[in-house]
Amino acid sequence: MARPRLNGALRRLFRAPAYLYRWRCGWLLGHRLLLLIHVGRRTGRRRETVLEILEYRKEGPEAVVMSAFGRDADWLRNIGGNPAAEVVIGAQHFAVAHRFLGEEEAVRAIAGYERRNRLIAPVIRAVLSRLLGWRYDGSEDSRRRLVRQLPLIAFRRRS
Repeated sequence: MARPRLNGALRRLFRAPAYLYRWRCGWLLGHRLLLLIHVGRRTGRRRETVLEILEYRKEGPEAVVMSAFGRDADWLRNIGGNPAAEVVIGAQHFAVAHRFLGEEEAVRAIAGYERRNRLIAPVIRAVLSRLLGWRYDGSEDSRRRLVRQLPLIAFRRRS
């Protein structure tokens, strides 16, 4: 699937949280977003990606995110090639291990995310429909189809 192109203004808007993290103001974002610091699989250069946290679990802590561009997302391929990644969540900065959620756990995470964000559910469904290439309606069948197409990944402090 081809990735949507972003114009300059929209790209800067999406990069704004990364600047907050760089300025040590990540605490303003709480547990809504995380900054993933990873190494490029071909370049070996440091990369930073801001991801929305779909579910934050205090134990661990563990943060669940979605790869909106599927298994071919650069950040996902980078951590597959070089798992030495770090995350910043709020004011916490730590090395992480990652795992892919199984289908049942992923469906529960999506359902919980939709429940917690029910006021903006129509926007969420529209965005997901665009990313998926088919109409996402929030039903159980749609959730299962979604998690087969867009993997959910959990990041946890590396021990």
